[in-house]
Amino acid sequence: MNKNIKEKIRRPEGFAQLGDCILRQQALRVSDVNTSHIKQIIKTMKTMLSTSKGVGVAAPQLFESLRIVIVASRPSERYPLAPKMDPVVMINPSFKVLSQSKKKDWEGCLSIPGIRALVPRYENIQIDYADEQGNIQELIAENFVARIFQHEYDHLNGLVYLDRVENNNDIIAESEFQKLMRNYNGLS
Repeated sequence: MNKNIKEKIRRPEGFAQLGDCILRQQALRVSDVNTSHIKQIIKTMKTMLSTSKGVGVAAPQLFESLRIVIVASRPSERYPLAPKMDPVVMINPSFKVLSQSKKKDWEGCLSIPGIRALVPRYENIQIDYADEQGNIQELIAENFVARIFQHEYDHLNGLVYLDRVENNNDIIAESEFQKLMRNYNGLS
């Protein structure tokens, strides 16, 4: 089969869904941030994230097995209590835990629609990464932003948030999560 035809078949529109093998692969390090291919991937990631109701995205979710994530916390229907921040592109990120304190909170995923789960995550971390120009950056992330990063970082290591769930009773349908949010906000 012609490689170009195979590539077109392999890259459907939208986000890779749970069960697609790319979500279970270790993503590869980006060796040169200045290639047109990497710049196009980042542009596509930004577009897909801005048109979704997500707060972060990892390159494997867009069928690119590369160590690139974007964290872009913002309030939305999916995350009404999220703080607002400008999108941050992180290439070859790593993190270290600043406090062993973990908290369970609700997560969803653009690659696993219709499901939410309580997931334990570190509350305070330091993220080291290269920005779009290849400059090394450091970001101290807390609470929800730290949670987003750890969720996206898992995608780079072939994990999804359901792998972190401690009890199957912590998994619910999106419709039940929306009921919880309405009750939490006094809108029932």
